[in-house]
Amino acid sequence: MPFLILVAEDNPDIQGILRHCLEGEGYEVHVAADGQEALALYRSLHPDLLVLDVMMPRKSGFEVLRELRREGSLQSDTPVMILSSRGAESDVLTGFDLGIDDYLIKPFAVSELRARVKILLARRQSSVLKRP
Repeated sequence: MPFLILVAEDNPDIQGILRHCLEGEGYEVHVAADGQEALALYRSLHPDLLVLDVMMPRKSGFEVLRELRREGSLQSDTPVMILSSRGAESDVLTGFDLGIDDYLIKPFAVSELRARVKILLARRQSSVLKRP
């Protein structure tokens, strides 16, 4: 069964790149076009990895993450990657303060994205296998 990845990204071109790149690696990819849709999809799908853009309509990626953490629905072993054009140190630190696992700044190299996703999912799988 392939890993399921939820991508929250409002730019259709980047959605297409991410879908193509990740599906090409054998992952199942679902895309949300805004933060509100990302919340709904997360709650129904419980993905293995959450990839969030920061600047999205209706709710930012940071707001999505805060809400999931506040309500306790974000699984502790579900990795979160921020993928954003906002690369200021304060933005990166905000992400890590919210408990993200990785922060990748746009524009990004597809090979780097693939490598980071692979590492995050390997850590998740290792964590799941260690559960009693």
